[in-house]
Amino acid sequence: MFIPDIERQTAAAIEVYQDIRLQDTLAYVSQYSSYYQRIFKDHAIDISQIKGTRDLFRLPTTSKEDIQRFHQELICVPEHQIIDYSTTSGTTGSPLVIPMTDRDIDRLAYNEYISLSCAGVTSADKVMLCTTMDKQFMAGIAYFLGIRKIGAGLIRAGVDALSTQWENIFRYQPTVLIAVPSFIIRLLEYAKANQIDFQRSSVQKIICIGEGIRRLDFSDNNISRRIKSQWSVELFSTYAATEMAAAFTECSCQRGGHHHPELVIVECLDADNRPLPPGQVGELTITTLGVEAFPLIRYKTGDLVSLSSPTCACGRNTVRVSPVIGRKQQRIKLKGTTIYPPAIANVLNANVNVKDYLILIENDELGSDAVSVFVEAVNESNTQHELQRAIKGHLRVSPKLELANIAQLRKRYQVHKKRKPVKILDRRSALQQGFFQQESQLAVV
Repeated sequence: MFIPDIERQTAAAIEVYQDIRLQDTLAYVSQYSSYYQRIFKDHAIDISQIKGTRDLFRLPTTSKEDIQRFHQELICVPEHQIIDYSTTSGTTGSPLVIPMTDRDIDRLAYNEYISLSCAGVTSADKVMLCTTMDKQFMAGIAYFLGIRKIGAGLIRAGVDALSTQWENIFRYQPTVLIAVPSFIIRLLEYAKANQIDFQRSSVQKIICIGEGIRRLDFSDNNISRRIKSQWSVELFSTYAATEMAAAFTECSCQRGGHHHPELVIVECLDADNRPLPPGQVGELTITTLGVEAFPLIRYKTGDLVSLSSPTCACGRNTVRVSPVIGRKQQRIKLKGTTIYPPAIANVLNANVNVKDYLILIENDELGSDAVSVFVEAVNESNTQHELQRAIKGHLRVSPKLELANIAQLRKRYQVHKKRKPVKILDRRSALQQGFFQQESQLAVV
């Protein structure tokens, strides 16, 4: 039950709409999910007492470990109704398998249609999709279906050779690219090395996926600045999670990813699973709406964000999701200072001499956090000392830094076949469970 342009309804109307959709979802999982049937019984939960989103705190949360352990119990349809099996990227652990029905695929198409429309993509555009559609990658299918629903032209370029990417750009004249920001950096480096006049290209905007391009205050981070300092294009940030089969994309105001109230309920929780007010950083937690095969109630994504709710200048009245500060489990306590890997990555992305990198987190002999940063440089002269100074200046602490062949390191650590290029590798024997705290020594992107 979608209401046309629900995002532009009043905040009160959106809340009423979500209250109704939540009750429908709870009734659905109570009937078809053996997992939630058991959870509600064990916690003595009467779903008739959950009147709306303000009562969500009465329900237990669902974790990644719950999905892995009770996967079969969470499936709400018979196997013959499942037409697609997607997986998460497995960036921080074993991939999660998310089954989808035909109706779920339709919902996915609708999600990407409104998400890309939010960034201003229209039927007049021609979109080049620079990401894979294979390897059980849900986003690849979502982009394809969403672009098709918008009616825009589509070039399925994938992650082919950089030379082929430029050939496609000048042959088909796309106005929009969908790509990982670090891939765009490589694309520009190739163009400059091969005297390709990329400023003459037709590309006007890039929908950035998989990596952040904003600081917490929504200003450009270093990788965004590197792209925009070289190429006159507009960049749009996105947040997506396979588990919620939805995405939050920036509008032209670029003040956070817009939440889609017809698809997902969002919360921001503290360490005790209590909802936080707008502006405070906590763990993004989602309840899916309209999902048939694998609905989730209060699923904790592990991503640390803040939510903002004032009306956006674009006219939408939906909650907006901030850039991701880091993942809860990747919190690092280095020499008494709390940091997250994106803070280190931001320094590396600012240096044009950095070709690739890998941030390795381990336990030292005392069980404390130890961080090693491996960098592959375009020119090794003075790079190591320059980066060490830059990292210490930004974070107030200095991890170990070495120059290395990153492709060989990924093979050594057996992470070279991942769907996304692994840039952060956490090999601690027991991942820290400490939660985000607003302390004076905290370093964020």
